[in-house]
Amino acid sequence: MLQAGERAPDVTLIDSDGTRVALTSLLERPLVLYFYPKDDTPGCTAQACAFRDLYDEFSEAGADVIGVSSDSQTAHAQFSARHRLPFRLMSDPDASARTAFGIPKTLGILPGRATFVIDRDGTIRYAFNSQFLATAHVSNALRALRQIAQAAS
Repeated sequence: MLQAGERAPDVTLIDSDGTRVALTSLLERPLVLYFYPKDDTPGCTAQACAFRDLYDEFSEAGADVIGVSSDSQTAHAQFSARHRLPFRLMSDPDASARTAFGIPKTLGILPGRATFVIDRDGTIRYAFNSQFLATAHVSNALRALRQIAQAAS
């Protein structure tokens, strides 16, 4: 899996309108990019809702949040509406983005869960991988953003 200090690959994701979006076009400000296994599963729902609940703090820290899974745009739209998610969910239907970031599968079959904080230059500043600590991704990413901001001032 890619680590802090490495360049984020310029992968292409699919937004809710079916438009292909290059990762570099999303780096107008720091980005919290989190990969999760599947919409509407218990861990993924807890993680998405934790990002939702702290979304204002991520915004205040100057970052955007984007969730990525292989689910369809329709599934993402339903999941997002059901849980009132204020951030974008994007599709990676062929797992090419997941592969480019080197995210390992869990038990060899489940899509892995990983979170990256990427700066405006495309450098990964923080990386975390844990299938079972879904909500820790949220608090860890926020802590990393605050440390980056503090170091810059």
